[in-house]
Amino acid sequence: MKDAVRDAAIVEVRSRVLEACIAQAQHPDGVPLDVLINDTLYHEKKRLEIDQSAVSRAGDIAFWDKVKRRLGRASELQQRRLLEKIIDRFTAEILGHFEPWVYDVSTAVLPRVLPLLLNAASPARLATGGMPSLSDTITLEGHVDALRRSIDQGTVILLPTHVSNLDSVVLGWAIFELGLPPFTYGAGLNLFNNPLLSFFMKNLGAYRVDRRKTAPLYKDVLKEYATVSLEKGQHQLFFPGGTRSRSGLLEDRLKLGLLSCGLRAYINNLKRRSDKPNVYLIPCNVSFQLTLEAETLIEDHLKLVGKSRYIITDDESSRPSQVLQFLQNMAQLENAISVYIGEPLDPFGNQVDVQGESRDARGRSVDIARYVTDPTGAPNHDPRRDRVYTLQAGEAVRRAFRAGNTALSTHVLAFALFELLRRRFPTQDLYRMLRDAGGGIGVPMSEVADAVGRVLERSRQLSASGALRLGSSVAGREAPEVIADALRHFGVYHSRPVAVRRGDRVFADEMNLLYYYRNRLHGYGIETAFDPESPSGEKV
Repeated sequence: MKDAVRDAAIVEVRSRVLEACIAQAQHPDGVPLDVLINDTLYHEKKRLEIDQSAVSRAGDIAFWDKVKRRLGRASELQQRRLLEKIIDRFTAEILGHFEPWVYDVSTAVLPRVLPLLLNAASPARLATGGMPSLSDTITLEGHVDALRRSIDQGTVILLPTHVSNLDSVVLGWAIFELGLPPFTYGAGLNLFNNPLLSFFMKNLGAYRVDRRKTAPLYKDVLKEYATVSLEKGQHQLFFPGGTRSRSGLLEDRLKLGLLSCGLRAYINNLKRRSDKPNVYLIPCNVSFQLTLEAETLIEDHLKLVGKSRYIITDDESSRPSQVLQFLQNMAQLENAISVYIGEPLDPFGNQVDVQGESRDARGRSVDIARYVTDPTGAPNHDPRRDRVYTLQAGEAVRRAFRAGNTALSTHVLAFALFELLRRRFPTQDLYRMLRDAGGGIGVPMSEVADAVGRVLERSRQLSASGALRLGSSVAGREAPEVIADALRHFGVYHSRPVAVRRGDRVFADEMNLLYYYRNRLHGYGIETAFDPESPSGEKV
């Protein structure tokens, strides 16, 4: 968001949130202003007790101490002014800054320099293949033309799956590659721990999302800022899963708070008779053959501390040298990252046609403006009604995620090998199995090839029905090719190979990571191919 637009947005956010708080306080069942301020104070004090390492901790403590002192003797007018200061502080923490020269440098230089940097470890490739391209590493597919049309017809919310902190980098490249205008997006504060990423995010419009802030007022300010940005025509990128998948599983339970901003912006656009009121939701699947932070993520998941450690601040993405090493390794492999653009949806979860018009489940044209109008025909906000609509949109995005999920060779091999090993320990729980099944227990290559063949067969059936996508490392390939490609990927990054071939056997040296990569194909029923009796009648 450019500074002029941003300044107007700040005023609008302050006005709306303050007005909503005052209206609520005046309602017979509402929350008085002093109670609201005190509740926010409580949440912030609790956060500061836990978060001893926050950069702004000293300033935050001083601010909230001042709030506490003034609140006790504040009149109603003074309470309003105090609330306004809190809203302004939250807004200042959240809002992003757009520096045109940084954007110009990023779009002009980085797409040319980054491939050279990533291929520095492979001079032979440079000598024989000419100028390297990120398109060799990143596969960009899907409803690209529909995304471009949506940009022209309204405002877009890009909704990607969240695998790695590198998702933002990959999606930024994709947006540039498609010739689209800049997107703004909410970035977790942990991403600002990387100095290089932090510089670009601070200057390319990313707004900061502090997931440690639990005060409802903070969340209201955050959602209002996102809503106002959409109304001002700023295309947005939200991660509806909230945080990265710790387990490797595809996101199934989505955070709907920011997703609801699309509906709120649409209604507000109707109210002010915008020329382009429509807001479009674009699901997007990002799939990695390897994940930079996989070791830290799966460890966090298995220790069952995901809830208490919601934000991981010390993972691999915070170490610039490790990020570079990972990217260099990935750049040596073709089709290592897949980006799939899904079909556009409206804020209610309906499909959208080429004219930008909404279609219901039967393909009939629908006037979505009628969904949000009162008996007089005027658009209005109805919290209960809008909550139902947002739930519907969230379910549509969830279904799109599952259909757009891309099976890559590492996922297929990990699934097959994990299922073979799991059946060798039928009475053990997951944690004991992960401890006991790795290391010296190898699986004959013939069994692995058979198991991979079974996974491929089921995956192709799912692909034919539109329930799953097959990446180029899987589509049209037989089991030996898929195995070889997966082993090649597994051998280039992690401290110990996830799976490795020694002689005529395949060994799972890192069971936790095998489980992580296997999980990307969980939930499709593929494991039934390993039941005692398969559909073909063959014994497993």
